[in-house]
This record gives sequence, C-alpha cells and structure tokens, in this order.
Amino acid sequence: MTTRLRVLDDGAWLSVDDTRRVSVSELWRLDAPGFCECDLADLVVENFLDVGVDGRTVTARVYGQCIVCGTKSTVERVPVGRIVDGEFVDIDREGVLSVRRSAAGEPAGDEPDKTTG
Repeated sequence: MTTRLRVLDDGAWLSVDDTRRVSVSELWRLDAPGFCECDLADLVVENFLDVGVDGRTVTARVYGQCIVCGTKSTVERVPVGRIVDGEFVDIDREGVLSVRRSAAGEPAGDEPDKTTG
C-alpha cells in the first residue's frame, strides 16, 4: 500500500494521503544535540522543508526557533507520525521528540547554519 507524503502551502503543512495532518506553529520539545545549547530545545516550528519515511516512521526536516535560547536553524529527521496498517498515526508531539540518527550515529544531512538571539 502506498502512502503519499507532501509538504503543502509553502511549508505550512505536512499532508498524508492528501489530508493536512501536521502544521507549523506547534511547540515541540526536542532531544536534538547540536541544534542549540539547551539540554532539550523548545522549538517553535516555522516551516516544513521536507518529509520522508524511515521504516514506518514519518519524519520531517523542519526550520524553527528555540524559544529558550533564540537559536534559529533546521532540524533533520524529526519523527511526526507512523504508518500502521497503511494509515498515518500521530506521534504524541506533547512529549519529548528524539531526532532520528543515521546508521553512523550522526545526525542526518548537513550541519545547518545557525543564528542565535
């Protein structure tokens, strides 16, 4: 079974099978070493840059700002949901989200440019 994943409305929504499922302006608590100096980043999601899958986990590349320290940057491979029996199931984004790692243990993608303040 095929599941269509897309970024819509200039990065404002993630669409799963032509239904808007995840939006920007959410506050996510991230365990994302390297994003900022905070132990856990409190990230306001400002834009979805890409969406993909890692096994059954739907992941997104997002741009946002930590509201604690002010760092603005991108975060790779943030889990936003899972595909279970061909259907999208939300991940509880009220808890701490752990950025998924590549096989080598490094964050996926290139190191993002960061701004603070």
